[in-house]
Amino acid sequence: MLFTKLKDVSQNALQTLVKDCVISVPSYFTIKERQAILDAAAIADLHILSLLNETTATALAYGIYKQDLPLPEEKPRNVVFVDCGQSSLQVSACAFNKGKLEMLSCVSDPNLGGRNIDFTLAEHFKHEFIKKYRIDASQNPRAYIRLLGEVEKLKKQMSVNSTTLPLNIECFMDDKDVHGEMKRADMEEMCKDFYGRIRRTLEDCLVKSHLKTDDIYAVEIVGGSTRIPAIKNLIKDIFGCNPSTTLNQDEAVSRGCALQCAILSPAVRVKDFGVTDIVNYPIDIDITDGIGGKVMDSMTIYDPSYKFPLSRKITIKRSDPFEIRAYYASTSTVPYPDREIGKWIIKDVKPGPDGRSQPVIVTLNMNINGILNVKRAFIETTEISEPEPMEDDKVAEENAEQQPADANAAAPPPPSEESKEKKKKTTKKQINLTVETRAVFGLPMDKMNIRKETELEMIANDKQEKERVDARNALEEYVYELRSKLSSHEELAPYVTEAGREDLVRKLDDMENWLYEEGEDCTKQIYKDKLNELKTQGDPIEKRRMEYERLPILIEEFGRIVQMKRKVIDADANKDSKYAHLTKADIEQLEQAINRYQDCVNEFWGLLNNSQKEKDPLIKVADIEETFKKFQSAVDPILNKSPPKTSPPKEAQANDAQNSDQKQNADNQNQQDASQNHHPNQQE
Repeated sequence: MLFTKLKDVSQNALQTLVKDCVISVPSYFTIKERQAILDAAAIADLHILSLLNETTATALAYGIYKQDLPLPEEKPRNVVFVDCGQSSLQVSACAFNKGKLEMLSCVSDPNLGGRNIDFTLAEHFKHEFIKKYRIDASQNPRAYIRLLGEVEKLKKQMSVNSTTLPLNIECFMDDKDVHGEMKRADMEEMCKDFYGRIRRTLEDCLVKSHLKTDDIYAVEIVGGSTRIPAIKNLIKDIFGCNPSTTLNQDEAVSRGCALQCAILSPAVRVKDFGVTDIVNYPIDIDITDGIGGKVMDSMTIYDPSYKFPLSRKITIKRSDPFEIRAYYASTSTVPYPDREIGKWIIKDVKPGPDGRSQPVIVTLNMNINGILNVKRAFIETTEISEPEPMEDDKVAEENAEQQPADANAAAPPPPSEESKEKKKKTTKKQINLTVETRAVFGLPMDKMNIRKETELEMIANDKQEKERVDARNALEEYVYELRSKLSSHEELAPYVTEAGREDLVRKLDDMENWLYEEGEDCTKQIYKDKLNELKTQGDPIEKRRMEYERLPILIEEFGRIVQMKRKVIDADANKDSKYAHLTKADIEQLEQAINRYQDCVNEFWGLLNNSQKEKDPLIKVADIEETFKKFQSAVDPILNKSPPKTSPPKEAQANDAQNSDQKQNADNQNQQDASQNHHPNQQE
């Protein structure tokens, strides 16, 4: 359900269908936990391009925008990333070159974060309040949660202030107000054990990366708890440089995932940036004697220094089917109760032609998601075949048959055994074997289909419930809104009779009581029917109010336009040349239309003034709009009539032609003068 909700939020924000995605996981997640994430995403109908470790996502968000990274053949830039959040600590070292990053080491403490400090402070104040106020917050879950919230605020305040700070909670328990105080030095003394664990994690990362403090270019910190001054001092003390805060401490991981998704997606073109991650825990395998037999051989196939994605080939001599069991090595501190990873059965294994065991080559692959699987198993055999005779040999045999036999002639020497072996053809052939996966992680296909059907049912139920709640909220909102408007003289009160208002308000009160009693869990259709029932009484009042608000505006605008048209008649009476093209009949027709519709305007004002607001008006907005359209159709054809086109007098045309000829003669004369003045200069 979480992925389904996140998918829905993303689709609403992006206004597009979301299918491909990259999901971040803590670096300490085991294969079972990673497979559970993949299964959950598949149930939510998401296609996972990659599972990305949070530390790797942070490194990608840091390095992809750097323009000054060293070239691939140069010494890499080493950066340490410290991610200390509310519940876990992850420290990683990464080497950057232009266009790629490679994880050098990654160490984590899954149970160390800011909440450990919160619990420590909460326990301190709990005991203090027991002594001062005789109240125990641990006996009241709600009070203890309030205490955790307050000490978290105090912790953040102490991160920026070293003075003594107060802790005040009103009505904490038994209506008692509690008070306490603390300063940063006290908090650091209480949490020194946690700071010791942080120090050991930081030092472990430095040792496993095989780096010296002089090799480290920068230390980037992300996560809310890295803002604590004591943690910053630990980072500076161990790595020899001040922690840098160039990354967004809250969004670095999500940005790295978005960038990796863009790199892997074919729909987006971005700068390619290679990412090589590291195995966090050593993985061993056991090889059994037959299926379900005793363990015959064990080996470590992945060390924490191995990079992935990576495939490894191992050769096992067997004459019958066998099992491969993978598990986390006992020397590793895996934060998961079950160390077993899975098992695979290699079938179709048979003895060789000589009855002995054959070498079986098994390819194990750790993919981009950090999940181990047996990719392939095969037997490689060698076949020796007799060579086909060459063309030259065939010709020589034919010639020998055609020549007469000579008793004294020496017979050709027989071919040696060495030449026969050289002529034989050797072919290597791979025989694929059946690999049956019996992994203990991941859901089988039948259970996966059941989960998907259940998810679809839950989505449908959620949609139905949302529609029901929306219908109930719409009814509740309409009850409150309509009742408020009916009680206000600036809203609907003037447009309904007192008896009608009281009756409608009583119905609204009854509907409100029904909503909070027997109507609490009704269906969507019942809420819609109740809403429509109320709207049959409320909507006419709303419509009446809108009519009375719009009528004066429309009538006034109508009258203003009529008066503007009347000015055309006045302008014609004053012999305005603009309207000289209008005939006497046009002016008379225009004057009659204006007088007629001016009477309509006056009539509208009279009807509006005689209307009572608690009743429907005697004139409607639609009537005024219809009358105005008729007025425009009567007046506009006359006013938009174009004046007739007139040609200029003949005398004016003759003068224009004469002036044009004179101008042309003058231009020709100027050109001749310029030509005469230019020639003598050339001769000189």
